[in-house]
Amino acid sequence: MITADDSAYRCRAAVPEDAEALGALDGSFTTDTVFHVTVTDEGFALREVPVDPPVTKVFPTDARDGDGEADTDDDNSRTYVAHTLDGTPVGFVAVSYSGWNRRLVVEDIEVAPEHRGRGVGRALMALAVEFARERGAGHLWLEVSNINAPAVHAYRRLGFTFCGLDTTLYEGTASEGEQALYMSMRCR
Repeated sequence: MITADDSAYRCRAAVPEDAEALGALDGSFTTDTVFHVTVTDEGFALREVPVDPPVTKVFPTDARDGDGEADTDDDNSRTYVAHTLDGTPVGFVAVSYSGWNRRLVVEDIEVAPEHRGRGVGRALMALAVEFARERGAGHLWLEVSNINAPAVHAYRRLGFTFCGLDTTLYEGTASEGEQALYMSMRCR
């Protein structure tokens, strides 16, 4: 159980009945900084820069990677849900394990805005780490947009570091113009 700010949460494996509620979670964010990406022949550099007005991003439900579906048929995939004591879902993490490179991919993680900063994401990621260890993963890996500075900061607090960049991932999508940052964390 997670307790913060007079709120209590529990985490568990998702079940198929959770799919609709998890798909309806608000995964949007607002930020007053973004990461400016400079690409060179030898690599890339990131610099956090202020933006005015702040950027607000709302993800369409059909564009979500994990979309809240409970992974019950695949031994190498899991979705975990965080909920209030009355059973109201407030977040989820969807992960999948790739055996050939011993990588646990964080496909999607969302926490409703009013529940952020209370340890919910940390507790969900702890379940992902536990699953990674069960599978023998060497590391966890995720992708995040350069404009999602709040998520980047949260992932860094959890121990993730930058490991790559894709400047073309979002071409032809509603996120065109953004760059995909890849982050990883060793599974100890």
